[in-house]
Amino acid sequence: MDASIIIRTFNEASWLPAALDAVAAQTPPAGGVETIVVDSGSTDATRAIAEAHGCRIVPIAKEDFSFGRSLNLGCAAARGDVLVFLSGHCIPEGGDWLTRLIAPLGRDRIAYTYGRQVGHDRSKYSETRLFAKYFPAASALPQDGFFCNNANAALLRSVWAEHRFDEQLTGLEDMDLAKRLLAAGARVGYVADAAVTHIHEESWHKVRTRYEREAVALQGIMPEVQVGLGDVVRYFFSAVFLDWAQAVQDRVFWHTAGEVVLFRLMQYWGTYRGNNEHRKLSARRRDAYFYPR
Repeated sequence: MDASIIIRTFNEASWLPAALDAVAAQTPPAGGVETIVVDSGSTDATRAIAEAHGCRIVPIAKEDFSFGRSLNLGCAAARGDVLVFLSGHCIPEGGDWLTRLIAPLGRDRIAYTYGRQVGHDRSKYSETRLFAKYFPAASALPQDGFFCNNANAALLRSVWAEHRFDEQLTGLEDMDLAKRLLAAGARVGYVADAAVTHIHEESWHKVRTRYEREAVALQGIMPEVQVGLGDVVRYFFSAVFLDWAQAVQDRVFWHTAGEVVLFRLMQYWGTYRGNNEHRKLSARRRDAYFYPR
């Protein structure tokens, strides 16, 4: 089957060349591969880089942008039977990333797959810890639950045609779709050996904003998950001390101690701001999503 790789971009010139070089090095499926860049008004060299690598560019105005809408535009323009989603700052590892990511589709009712994400030398230490939590070393085909992440994912086009991404969400459009697919009888698969290096180079303000908008989106997907101030304090101190303990074992404590505090503060401050309604939730469900381990 043929594949369409869809990459959302906004000023991704720093890492897009490496991502596209890695895409070009993939062993293609039998039907071939095309790459589509959905660009929301980049002002750097992003478009020139995409054009130089032979990508088709689908523009979306900044004022029209949402994560779901940009993906739906890319999917509508795609020709492939399989839709592959890759962040512009994620670099596939190895030449078989693509074939491994799409291989489970159609088996055991799996309609949506996502692959492993690992950090980079420039990644914030606490973010590498989050990658380790949500993207473990063992695959789950299919997995339990509807966690998914479109920074490194694949979806059957026929499934997307019936279940498009929600264009109103402020984030987590991947989890929203996965939840709807499970309700329709499909499954999600996690492919640990289809890995990418995920490089976030965000200011502290952008880190907070990312978690805030995801918390807003989560209220629509899992309205029972509400995080109060006491929860935030508990999660913050637990996360900091667990990160510090691991940093000591990794012999990077003195280089990362202050950064850990700032990252976890932005993470949980953003989460609290996005979660401005306070409803009752079992500690087990709440902790499973937010607790650092």
